[in-house]
Amino acid sequence: MKTERETGNLSSDVNARMTFDPCACSGNVKVEVTPTVEVIKGESASLPCSYQLASSSANTIVEWFIEEQDTRKRVAFRAEGGDGKSDEGTRLSGRVTMGKDFSLTISPVQPSDELSFFCQVTAGPAGMGEAATMLKVFYAPEKPELTRPSSQAISVGETTSSEIGNCVTMNGHPQPRIIWFKDDQPLPEVKDRKEKTYMIPSVVKEASGLFTIKSTLYMQPTKEDKDSVFQCTVEYSMPGDQIKKKKSDTITINLNYPSETVTFTLLNTEPVKEGDMVTMKCETDGNPQPEFDFTKDGTDITAQGGMLTLKSVKRSEAGLYRCQATDFDNLEADLSSELTLAVNYIDPMNVSPAGPLVAKLGDTVEMQCKTKASSSHTVHWKKGSQVLSQSGVLSLTGVNYDNAGEYVCEGAVPSVTGLTAQTSVNLTVRGKPMIEAPVNGHVGKEGDMVTLRCAAHGYPAPQFTWKPSGKESVTVEGTKVVSSVTLEANAGVMKDGAICEASNEHGTDSKTFAISIRAAADTSNANRADRQQGGSSGVVIAVVVCVLLLLLLVALLYFLNKKGKLPCSKTDKKEVASGEVNNDIVVEMKTEKANEEAGLLNKRPATEQ
Repeated sequence: MKTERETGNLSSDVNARMTFDPCACSGNVKVEVTPTVEVIKGESASLPCSYQLASSSANTIVEWFIEEQDTRKRVAFRAEGGDGKSDEGTRLSGRVTMGKDFSLTISPVQPSDELSFFCQVTAGPAGMGEAATMLKVFYAPEKPELTRPSSQAISVGETTSSEIGNCVTMNGHPQPRIIWFKDDQPLPEVKDRKEKTYMIPSVVKEASGLFTIKSTLYMQPTKEDKDSVFQCTVEYSMPGDQIKKKKSDTITINLNYPSETVTFTLLNTEPVKEGDMVTMKCETDGNPQPEFDFTKDGTDITAQGGMLTLKSVKRSEAGLYRCQATDFDNLEADLSSELTLAVNYIDPMNVSPAGPLVAKLGDTVEMQCKTKASSSHTVHWKKGSQVLSQSGVLSLTGVNYDNAGEYVCEGAVPSVTGLTAQTSVNLTVRGKPMIEAPVNGHVGKEGDMVTLRCAAHGYPAPQFTWKPSGKESVTVEGTKVVSSVTLEANAGVMKDGAICEASNEHGTDSKTFAISIRAAADTSNANRADRQQGGSSGVVIAVVVCVLLLLLLVALLYFLNKKGKLPCSKTDKKEVASGEVNNDIVVEMKTEKANEEAGLLNKRPATEQ
C-alpha cells in the first residue's frame, strides 16, 4: 500500500482495520492509540496517540494518516518539541489540529470522516512504529414517514401482491434499518418477490454522507386484514453499542372484499310510539356496501342506501320489513334479513258527558273518560295537581262552589315513556251568591277613607250593592267575583258599618262590614311613652346641672381658701388638728358651708326644707 512517504503493507479492508492492535511496534518504537473512537456528527473527536522508545532519539516525528482508495494520505504531523501542523489539500484540511500530546482533534466531524486513522512515529536510528484507530460517526435518522399508495382500494383474492405502504427515513448514520409491523407484530424481512408478502428496500447516500432509507411493503391481504394496522420502525445505532428505534404513524388499508352475511337492525333504543322518527339500518360484512332494496309487507319502499327512515311514524306503518342486498362479487350468498316494527299508540281521550258542564249547588255530577291504546294503559282524573280518581269515572256529590273549575282526564301507557293523551272539562256551579266572611275595616280617626273587599261565589256572576255607596271596582279571581269599595268612615258608618249585598237570578246574600278606629290603644301607649321619655329627659338635665354647680362650688372654695378669706384659717386648722377647737365653732363652719352651697345652688339650707 502506497503513501506519500513510503510503501506499507496494511490492508484497506474496514474489518481488518478495526482489528488492529492498538500497540504496533517496529524495532525499538512502541505506539499506542484507542482502537475505536465514537462521535456524533457535528461534534469534536479526539484521537489520542502516545509512543515509547527503547533508546533516546533527538529526531522524532509523529504523523497522522488516513487511507483513501488504497493510498495513505497524511493529514497532520508534529516533531518532538515542535508545533503541530496540518496538511493542505486533504478532506480534513481546516478541521484538524494536533496537540502537544500528539492527539488528533477533528471538529466538526462529518459522516465522511468514518475512516481508519494511522498514527506513525519515526524516531531516526531507533526505527519506526504505527497503530490504527477506527473513527465511527453516528447520527440519529428522522422519524419515518409512512404513506399509503394513491391507487384505489385493494381487492381480496387477487393473484398478485399489492402495495400496502411506503416507509421513508432520512439522514441517518450509519445506515439504519427499516422493520415493518402489522398489528404490533413484526413482519419477517422478505425480499423475494415470489412470496405473497415481501419488502423492496432502497438506500440513498446523500451528499452530506447521511443515508436515506426507503422500504415498500407488498402483500396479498385477506379479509381478516380489513381492520389491520400497519406501522414501520427505523432501527439505528448510537455510541456505546446502543440500538434505538423510532416509530412512524399508523395506517390502515382500504380493502375490498365480498359480502357473506347481512344484518337488519332498528336503531331506536326506546319503544317506538306514534310521532317518533324511526331509523332502520341494513348492512353487510363486505366492502364496499352493495345495493339494498326494502319492502314492507311485500310492498317496495324507497330508502337512501342502507338507511330506511320513517319520519313521524304512524301506527299504520307497523309491520314486517325486509332488506335485500345484491353483491355482484358473491351472487350465491343469501343477503336478506327481516324485522318487525311495532308502533305504540294511544287514542285521544273521550269524555262523557262532553263539556263544558253546568251543575246546580248540591247536585251530583258524574263524568266518564275512556280511550284505547296499543297495550295496557291507565286513566285518571286530576284537578290542578291533585289526583281525584284513578279510574275512568269521576263522581262529585253535593257540589259546591269549590268544585267549580277545570278537570283533566289523562291516559298513559306505562311501558312506553312519554306515550300519553289528555283532555279537560270545565265545570260551572250555578246558584245564588255566597259572600265570604267579611274582613272588618279600620281607620285612624273618624272621617278617614276606608277600603272594604267583598268576595262572593255564584253563577251567573253576582251584582254588588254597597250601603252606603262609594268608589267601587270589580274583579274576577278564579271562581269568585270581588267587589272593592272605598268610602268615608263617617259617624253613621262607624256606628252601623257598611253592608255588601250580592245578588243574581237565584237569590241574594249580604254581609255587614264593621269599621273601627285603628290602634287607638297603641296611640295612647305611644303618648304615654313619649311623656315618660320627656320626664326621664328632664331628670337627666337636672342631674347634669347639679354636677356643674358642684364643680363651681369646689373651685370657689379653693379660691377663697387661697386668699385667706374663709373663717377657717391656717391657725384654725391647727387648732382643729390639736383638738382645741370647740364643737360650736365646728358646727358654725358646717352651717356656713351649707348656707354657701345653698346659695350657689339657689336653694335653702337643708334644715329649712
